[in-house]
Amino acid sequence: MKVKKTILKPLIVIFTTCLFAFLITSLTTTEKSTAATQPTGAVKVDSLKTEESLYDNLHLDSSGLSREAFDHALIGYEHLKAQGKIKNPDVLSIVDFSLPSTKKRLFVIDMKNRLLLFNTLVSHGRNSGKDMANAFSNALNSFKSSLGFFTTADTYNGEHGLSLRLIGEEPGINDNALARGIVMHSASYVNESLGKLQGYIGRSLGCPAIPENIHRKVINTIRDGSCLFLYSPDKHYASRSKLAAPDPQIAGL
Repeated sequence: MKVKKTILKPLIVIFTTCLFAFLITSLTTTEKSTAATQPTGAVKVDSLKTEESLYDNLHLDSSGLSREAFDHALIGYEHLKAQGKIKNPDVLSIVDFSLPSTKKRLFVIDMKNRLLLFNTLVSHGRNSGKDMANAFSNALNSFKSSLGFFTTADTYNGEHGLSLRLIGEEPGINDNALARGIVMHSASYVNESLGKLQGYIGRSLGCPAIPENIHRKVINTIRDGSCLFLYSPDKHYASRSKLAAPDPQIAGL
């Protein structure tokens, strides 16, 4: 009996080791196969559903941000992340041009800590409209705002002090932003008092200008590769944008 036990123990050890190695190999192969079936740049449905709850958790409807603006922003943000164009995914900024200029329509959201960091006034281009922005352009010297998705670039000190360069990510829609000099900067005409006095705040030459008392904090928060989305319920934009349109995989959300 002692001889049998002596023989069986090493056999059991060998069998157990082989079985463990087989299971590890099988699991690794399965994971690789699953990963291979995921298309490059695909937007994860679970990620979108999780982030969509932000709208309710942060009570963004009470702050004035439309659900449609948020949903489109989230879709494009996820597309740009999947394409590797966002270097700072912790922040998502939305300008909701469905609101009048007298309303605080710039929303800066901390996607990592799930917080609304800033909600403030922002101007539109002088040829886009008076109180409401309803005309948009990508053309030089149009003095209109451009809609769509931008990524933030570096900062510089210009005529309006600290300013933030913006890169238009949508060909034919806003990709002339750098050539047009479209940047985020401060402006004295972006203030509530002027809005109450004349019914609308001052307008820019196409730039999203923000109040002087907060521009440094906002610009330094969103600079260097975050996503900025300028929204309007504009049918022409909606029919042309590839970033705001849901991926076929998430069209049912």
